[in-house]
Amino acid sequence: MTQQERARRTRERVLTAAAEVFASQGYSRATLSSVADRIGMTKGALYGHFSSKRSLAGALIDESRQAWTSLRTEYDTPGADAGGVLEEVVVGFAGRLQSDVRLRAGVRLAADCPILARALSDILVEVHGALMELVRRAQRDSGFPAYSPRLVAHLVMIVMYGLLHAPPGRVEEDRAAGGESLWRLLFNALSGAGGPGPLRAEDDAVSGP
Repeated sequence: MTQQERARRTRERVLTAAAEVFASQGYSRATLSSVADRIGMTKGALYGHFSSKRSLAGALIDESRQAWTSLRTEYDTPGADAGGVLEEVVVGFAGRLQSDVRLRAGVRLAADCPILARALSDILVEVHGALMELVRRAQRDSGFPAYSPRLVAHLVMIVMYGLLHAPPGRVEEDRAAGGESLWRLLFNALSGAGGPGPLRAEDDAVSGP
């Protein structure tokens, strides 16, 4: 194994350890020593990869953006049904939040790390904008009901990030029962036969081609 590959693997271990520490102790109580102890390395060796607790937190927040971008790239392919893309992207990101401690830590750092809150806020604005765009496309091309794209995106994000606080057992039971029943319930409700109520111009919805 080359020195570069060893350094890359060590960096990955450090990021995972940091995410676990941030998740259990919060940003203010977490220390570089506790991260180093978790993977059996010295604090000095850790400094060779990250110069501060803030740089570790920043790296995890950057991964949040990369995770979102990779999901959109995977599902939002040319010719793909916009309604299907919307559901797949949302379900995929929610699943990652439950299974990936590094992504969870990156999202939760906004509350614990005010000095980096702006960076995460920018990511959330990006995600919200992308969801609005997908809702508009789904309304135009896939018969998605003409609810306000802004409100639908906001609702999806509330539910998605609310999963961070869901009891782990319930999430596991949901997956074992066939998976993603919460999201199927949400999308079925949005697509209900009753349809949306009257819209105002400021709702920013698209009701036709």
